Amino acid sequence: MKKILRLIFVVTVLLFANSQLSIVNCQSPVDRRYDYYFHEATRLRIQKKYDASYDMLQHCLAIRPHSPSALYELAQYYIVLKQIERGTATMEEAVKYAPDNYWYAQGLANLYVQQNKLDEATVLLEDMAKRFPSKIDVTYSLLQVYSRQAKYDKSIELLDKLEVRFGKNEQISMQKFAIYDQQGEDEKAMAELKGLADEFPTDYRYQVILGDAYMQKEKYQQAYDIYQQILKAEPDNALAMYSLAAYYEQTGQTERYDQQLNSVLLNRKVDADTKADVMRRLIIRNEGSHKDSTIVINLFDRIMEQEPDEAQLPMLYAQYLYSKNMVEKAIPVLQQTLQIEPTNTTARMTLLGEAVKKEDYTSVIDICQTGTEANPDMLEFYYYLAIGYNQTQRPDSVISVCQRALQHITEDSESNVVSDFYAILGDAYHTKKMMPETYEAYEKALEYNTSNIMALNNYAYYLSLERRDLDKAEEMSYKTVKAEPNNATYLDTYAWILFEKANYEQAKIYIDQALQNDDSLSAEVLEHCGDIYFHTGDVDKAVEFWQKAKENGSTSTTLDRKIREKKYIR
Repeated sequence: MKKILRLIFVVTVLLFANSQLSIVNCQSPVDRRYDYYFHEATRLRIQKKYDASYDMLQHCLAIRPHSPSALYELAQYYIVLKQIERGTATMEEAVKYAPDNYWYAQGLANLYVQQNKLDEATVLLEDMAKRFPSKIDVTYSLLQVYSRQAKYDKSIELLDKLEVRFGKNEQISMQKFAIYDQQGEDEKAMAELKGLADEFPTDYRYQVILGDAYMQKEKYQQAYDIYQQILKAEPDNALAMYSLAAYYEQTGQTERYDQQLNSVLLNRKVDADTKADVMRRLIIRNEGSHKDSTIVINLFDRIMEQEPDEAQLPMLYAQYLYSKNMVEKAIPVLQQTLQIEPTNTTARMTLLGEAVKKEDYTSVIDICQTGTEANPDMLEFYYYLAIGYNQTQRPDSVISVCQRALQHITEDSESNVVSDFYAILGDAYHTKKMMPETYEAYEKALEYNTSNIMALNNYAYYLSLERRDLDKAEEMSYKTVKAEPNNATYLDTYAWILFEKANYEQAKIYIDQALQNDDSLSAEVLEHCGDIYFHTGDVDKAVEFWQKAKENGSTSTTLDRKIREKKYIR
């Protein structure tokens, strides 16, 4: 039985192969040549070998001068090369010789619209609408062109056809309303909205839209009656409540306006999305009229007193306060946002930014500790938490945080970020005098980022203090000086390495540059200055620098002897 099945399979394969060969054999030599060059053109284009692909297409046209596929592909090249007229003409040829290809025609129509050739676009799209009746995109493209040509009657005619096809809906009715409104045909415009509201009687949103349209036409009584009808059927309809508030405002009923607005925003039955939408409208309206931010702020404060259970409104309030440069008032609002939604990274990062600006590292630690718990994969919180611990001199905590962060490293993690964690880890290990671990961490930092300036500088400096691998230290330090030639810290490191290598004259050049770029140097750097100046023969200047180092609080055990004996002591 197995042999019979295998035989059937072999016969089937052979029959299929023969059928394919017969198809190939049916092609003429011209067809085969054309197909070869066209497939080559496509392959080369995919490989981004555009010049070679272009040449293949030229071969295609040499074989078939009116080939639509080759013409269409060539047109794309002309357009990319900014040869728009040539590209358009070539695309027109492609459409001429392949009138039933929808995509060619659509491409040409888009090209006409981009060039503002609206008459040509109209003729083409109207023809496409007849030839491709199932392609709804053609109708919408034609609508856009009619709109730009101000052909309102044509637009209405198209929209009527769409309405017959799809039924009455908001998009079509609102477009027709806008066209009639633009033409000043108020009755027809309002009839469209009334028809929409009648079509969906249980969707009070359309009733509100109708009422709002009456408001725009200053037909206040009709608008008021519609809002009241809605609220009678659905007393907590937030949109109708807000529109009624707008009615009171526009008719000068200030007290009722305030009451109505409060009934929306302070109503616990109204959802947060609606309240946020109302507040956005209020902000826009307030900015466009009297621009009194106290009105908006007072309302937000009253909403906050209700302790909202969603972060959307507090976040909107914080954004508004930032827009008014009221940063200090925004901070407790952002804190409230995090209490509601601990994973809100926008609020947390904003708070973190403010804490960093103020160099408030206690707050940095608090913000980032909870940040690593709420968003354990966000390395930013580990990074700033490590910085906070470092600034508060807690090396054990720095090490712990960096090790935790490195557990969350993935293939997608930025190598620069990983490098920074290892560099911070190296600094912490050095604080604890764990030198093998220090150097291992710096090596990992440079493995991930060979240009990590801080790692290069610190690694080089600590090697120089141990007077080991000075050639390697000099090479690393030189990279930092080359990258930032005016950085006094890097210049001092490089000068000190040169000093340790007994290259005193060159060391003096770089320590002088450090002095020129920063006149508030640390006691350690000032002592370096004295040591270098002593070895270049300027003893008086050396003593002067040693004296300044002492005044700046140096903890050097040999400094007093240097000053007293006026000589360098290692």
